[in-house]
Amino acid sequence: MTRVAAIDCGTNSVRLLIADIEGTTLTDVERRMEIVRLGQDVDKTGRLAPEALERTFTAMRGYASLIREHDAGKVRVVATSATRDAANRSDFVNGVVDIFGVVPEVVSGDEEAHLSFLGATRELASLRPARPYLVVDIGGGSTEFVLGSSDVEAAISVDIGCVRMTERHLTDGDPPTPDQITAAAADIDEALARVRARVPVDEARTLVGLAGSVTTVAGIALDLPEYDSARIHLSRITATQVHEATRDLLHATRAERAAIGVMHPGRVDVIGAGALILDRVMREYGFGAVVVSEHDILDGIAWSLA
Repeated sequence: MTRVAAIDCGTNSVRLLIADIEGTTLTDVERRMEIVRLGQDVDKTGRLAPEALERTFTAMRGYASLIREHDAGKVRVVATSATRDAANRSDFVNGVVDIFGVVPEVVSGDEEAHLSFLGATRELASLRPARPYLVVDIGGGSTEFVLGSSDVEAAISVDIGCVRMTERHLTDGDPPTPDQITAAAADIDEALARVRARVPVDEARTLVGLAGSVTTVAGIALDLPEYDSARIHLSRITATQVHEATRDLLHATRAERAAIGVMHPGRVDVIGAGALILDRVMREYGFGAVVVSEHDILDGIAWSLA
């Protein structure tokens, strides 16, 4: 048995998984998530804001204490879209080294796609969904599209994450105006056309959705009174349910979104854009349902340490 610690630092959240890996089994010891909005204004300024870095480092210091407490033997820190895009990413790298004693890997979009696919598909065999899968990981700064059956066959990362789309299009108005929503949808659709040019999405038989925007939409579709990972994980949400949840979120005020039982406070401002990305994917590529996975790049990072 190997005890490992995986840290995924994205545009919106930083997450920790401490797990025991034995053979083909991964058992959670600790799974944590903090919304830190590391990618605050990166799309506009090209730099990581000092206050965003400090929020991230504060969360990471807590994670480092847990890693020491549970005596994890291997640690891997992966950073994604916001850090790739930032001119001052060395400030982030130096801070992470001080906290964990390891150099964070600012991974490419292709590596991010591989890790997401690895984490998301390990448990799908029990459901026996049709292959190949199209794994869609909607992050804060980017979204990864990965096609494959047992391994990655084609992949691309495009800059249409929930934070980035919110900052570009949905910051004025409560709720957003129809023109803002139309502009965001057009931006997303343009990226989806680029995806289709690189990844044969029409070959996919099962859509697998990852990350907080997707799991939150699933919780809303399932009408859960509060967030319940066990009920959300591997649930199947229809296109109609996604369309209805997206419409309701985009027409809700901030206060109305905040009052939704499954909503994490850190997602209130960006969930409309995240839902819209999922909705446009299903419309443009013709999927009637999405299988929702709570396991994603974080689990892929853990498996990579086995």
